[in-house]
Amino acid sequence: MAIPPIAPYPMPTERDLPQNRVTWQPDPSRAVLLIHDMQQYFLDPFPVNEPPVIELVANIGFLREQSAAMGVPVVYTAQPGGQTLEQRGLLQDFWGNGIPPGPDGQRVVDALAPREQDVLLTKWRYSAFVRTDLLERLRSAGRDQLVICGVYGHIGCLMTACDAFMHEIQPFFVGDAIGDFSLERHRMALEYAAQRCATTISTRAVVSGLLDARPAARIA
Repeated sequence: MAIPPIAPYPMPTERDLPQNRVTWQPDPSRAVLLIHDMQQYFLDPFPVNEPPVIELVANIGFLREQSAAMGVPVVYTAQPGGQTLEQRGLLQDFWGNGIPPGPDGQRVVDALAPREQDVLLTKWRYSAFVRTDLLERLRSAGRDQLVICGVYGHIGCLMTACDAFMHEIQPFFVGDAIGDFSLERHRMALEYAAQRCATTISTRAVVSGLLDARPAARIA
């Protein structure tokens, strides 16, 4: 029931992304960057220093730096370790005990550790909206776009994108800043997102879109 070992696979590039049905563009006044479950426990199944992890961590790091520079809030999700059977619920039947007690597995990987200004949400189910105040935070901040990156693409990332869509939040599914069980699962998540609930987009296009949407500087 535990997460299986993940073989190396090439991270999809911008030209590999499926055609989108919508033409949404990221806007720094509307967007929030969601770094989804980038915890050591969830990265341990990947081979170290091989694709897609190399690109995954690098691209998320770039998104985080650029978002912060443009005033886009950064939100992390992280599942707690040592959950009880009651807390696990039906997840127990599919995935077993989950993250063990202690800080090692549940910490966000060092290269992407949350900073003081970032928000860290405790996450309990596939969707980052379940049993958290993510939706309330978005609405209170007047934000209606969610840029999603992290792991795993076809599970929590995709379910969060679907949930955002159903709450009138535009999801941006960053295809080269998501990791998955395999290239097949990764592509499936991208295709579903593009056809049903989100815009699939590259890291480069997210940053370019945010830059382009900024108000032009006034000339004195």
